[in-house]
Amino acid sequence: MLRAFSTAATGMTAQQMMVDVTANNLANINTTGFKRSQVDFQDLLYIKIKQPGTEVSSGIKSPGGMEVGSGVRVASTVKVFTPGELVNTGRPLDIAITGDGFLQVSMPDGSIRYTRDGALQQGPEGQLVTTTGYFIEPAITIPTDAVAVNVEKDGSINVATTSGTQSVVGTIQLVRFPNPSGLSSEGDNLLAETEASGAPTVGTAGENGFGSIQARFLEKSNVQIVTELVNLIAAQRAYEINSRAIRAGDEMLRKAIQIARF
Repeated sequence: MLRAFSTAATGMTAQQMMVDVTANNLANINTTGFKRSQVDFQDLLYIKIKQPGTEVSSGIKSPGGMEVGSGVRVASTVKVFTPGELVNTGRPLDIAITGDGFLQVSMPDGSIRYTRDGALQQGPEGQLVTTTGYFIEPAITIPTDAVAVNVEKDGSINVATTSGTQSVVGTIQLVRFPNPSGLSSEGDNLLAETEASGAPTVGTAGENGFGSIQARFLEKSNVQIVTELVNLIAAQRAYEINSRAIRAGDEMLRKAIQIARF
C-alpha cells in the first residue's frame, strides 16, 4: 500500500485536532479570564533511504540524502497568556489582574486551584467566593453590615460599615508560576498546578513582578475572532488537501490494477 495513505491520514487527524481547539477558543470568547489555546505540531519519524554524504563513487560523496517522512502529530496544546481587554462593570467585587498573577481558589477537598476570573461574590455568611461558590484563598469575610467595599490595587479590601467605621478585612494575594502554560485546565475557569508549571510563588499585587488589581473591572477572553477564523480556514483547507493526497494515491493504485489486467 502507498505510504501516502497513512501519512495523509496523520495530517487529517492533526487538522481535526486543530479544528477542535479552535472551536473551544471560539466557544469561550465571552468567558471571563479565558486564555486561548494554540496547537503545536511535530513531524513524525523519517525513513532514511539514503543518508546525506553517502559515497556514490570513489572519493565522491552525495551532497544530499533521500528520506521520506511519516506525517505529523499534535505535540501539545499550549495556553497563550496574553492579556484580555478590561471591561468596566461598576461592581465593587469585580477585579481584573493587570499583569502577571492568578487568584487562589480553595476546593472542597482542600486542594488549591488558580484562576484569572475576578468576578467575585459574597457567600451567605459574607465569605468572598467565585461565581461557582468556591472560597478565595486566603479566606476573606466581608461584614454583613458593610455599606461600602473598595478593593485597592495591592489587593487589600477596605470596608465601611453602618456604624461609620472603616477597616481592612483582608488582602487578596496573587500567585505566579515559572511556566504558566504548563497549568492544567480543570473547567469552571480553574487551573491546576502540574510538574510542568512549576511551584507557585505567592506575593502581593503590584510588587516583585506581580500584576496589580483593578477593581470594578473584569478581564475578557483573549480570543480574537479574526485569528481563530483564519486558523479554522487554514485547518479546513489542510484537511481537504490531505484527503486529496489519499484520493491521488487511490487513483494511482487503480491505474496500476488496470495495467495488471492487460
